[in-house]
Amino acid sequence: MSVNSDSPVSTLAPDELRKRRRLGENAIQSFLFFCGVVSILTTIGIVIVLGRESLRFFASPDVTLIEFFTSIKWQPVIKDFGIWPLVSATLMTTTFAMLVALPLGLGVAIYLSEYASQRARGVLKPVLEVLAGIPTVVYGYFALTFMTPLLRSIFGNGIVEIYNTASAGLVMGILILPLVTSMSEDALSAVPQSLRAAAYGLGATKLETAVKVVLPAALSGITAAFVVALSRAIGETMIVAIAAGAGPNFTLNPFEAAETMTGHIVRISGGDISYDSIDYNSIFAIGLMLFLITLTLNIVSRRIVRRFREVYE
Repeated sequence: MSVNSDSPVSTLAPDELRKRRRLGENAIQSFLFFCGVVSILTTIGIVIVLGRESLRFFASPDVTLIEFFTSIKWQPVIKDFGIWPLVSATLMTTTFAMLVALPLGLGVAIYLSEYASQRARGVLKPVLEVLAGIPTVVYGYFALTFMTPLLRSIFGNGIVEIYNTASAGLVMGILILPLVTSMSEDALSAVPQSLRAAAYGLGATKLETAVKVVLPAALSGITAAFVVALSRAIGETMIVAIAAGAGPNFTLNPFEAAETMTGHIVRISGGDISYDSIDYNSIFAIGLMLFLITLTLNIVSRRIVRRFREVYE
């Protein structure tokens, strides 16, 4: 078969076959690279500031690392700097938040992904978006004026204090519910329809398909959603500052008042403390502790996602 010498293929020069430079794509690529560099530099700057100010706190003769990580008293006035009262309150509110957000969020995600009609999705989606858009200070007053009286009516006024970690944690769970639902639904929807069809072909019901096929296949994405929600709960400020309590208290009773790490930072930073004092520098030590906790959660999340990630062709 002969090749026509007049065809376009034979008349193209080698220079014309090379990749052409497009200024628009290059500009977009440069802008995206710039955004990535800015985010990395911002993170590095935060770590440097927290580390530098925390070193001033730990350099004080009144503070030791052993006391900071082992003592159960946090009273800066008498030079007691044990972080555990703040950590325990943070963990209690976070636990209650996850007990609310994880089962409800996953259940709603399964319903939206596997059962809901277009009409139901059109109703539930806007409702979840409204929950996500409510200011956290409103959630704080909701916990103080609704959830706390509800708990006191159930368990008794003598058991449930006006400020307590249980009400703050339960309302915090409502706050992060849309986050869990949205990310989990995305993970479930990403599972190929062929897996569902194969399960139906083998005689599985819709519930069996959702629980035994779709849910395990989306485990990595669901795990990432849970860890992101957990980090969001640990870093929540206004709800715990309003409803949990305003004083460090090492207790395992969720119905007692206790101050979380973020709540303590808000209270101290808004007070009349002098710059570069030990009380002021303690804020950065608490912030560094929060950063390390969330960093650990992110590292664990990446390992879990990498371990259970499913790749489909």
